[in-house]
Amino acid sequence: MNDHSLIIGLESRLLNAWPSFDYQLYDGWVLRLANGYSKRANSATPFRPDIGLDDELLDYMIARFVEANVRPTFRLNGVETPDVDELLKQRGFKDIEPTHVLTAPIKNGDCEADPEVSLEPQVSKRWVRAAAESYGGDKADDEKLMRIVSRIRQKAAFATLSLDDRPVAWGLGVVERGYIGLYDIVVAPDLRGIGLGRRVVASLMAWGCGQGAHTAYLQVREENEIARSLYGALGFETAYRYTHRVMPGRSSSVSE
Repeated sequence: MNDHSLIIGLESRLLNAWPSFDYQLYDGWVLRLANGYSKRANSATPFRPDIGLDDELLDYMIARFVEANVRPTFRLNGVETPDVDELLKQRGFKDIEPTHVLTAPIKNGDCEADPEVSLEPQVSKRWVRAAAESYGGDKADDEKLMRIVSRIRQKAAFATLSLDDRPVAWGLGVVERGYIGLYDIVVAPDLRGIGLGRRVVASLMAWGCGQGAHTAYLQVREENEIARSLYGALGFETAYRYTHRVMPGRSSSVSE
């Protein structure tokens, strides 16, 4: 849980696999902005072991968020010093949406793809539109999602599972340095709970195996016990946990 090298290694892969529109570096903190689409692309994250935060730097980063019309948000992944969380708490930042980063080894038996899951190396407007629509809510903005995924420079696979020629589940896999990250696993609302998401995950892991990946990783909110149970059955275990400290009452909110 406290392996800083593992955390920073996975965080750097996550940063590359889910690109923001703007990056700013402040003494080991990476501030990312993407017009409010997803917290991980619109937050400040520590990228150096035992990194601290003082009032001056905090105020400066808050101003950058406000200029971008994004709610000031800090992703605390455990490499920062304990007083960082206390400072944010004292400044009124609310602790929300604890999230687990899960990893699973890819074994030889995981390397066979599902023939009903198509994998494309490039994103399409159809994939983005369908995935965003199935997400709904704050993540229904297909234009912003397209801007993010079209910036991916690592090798990627955009998965679509179809039943009777109807697309019903989607997912994204991004390979970098022996790991495959799994993102945007989503199923049509009327077909959830019957194992379609699991098939997408398994196919992306199989694709990752073919690309030389030995480990898969993904993120799931702590409150999502159904998803955590599903991933546990696939061999995923918690590598580390992060939480968000968000400033209330500021401009736009952001989704996970």
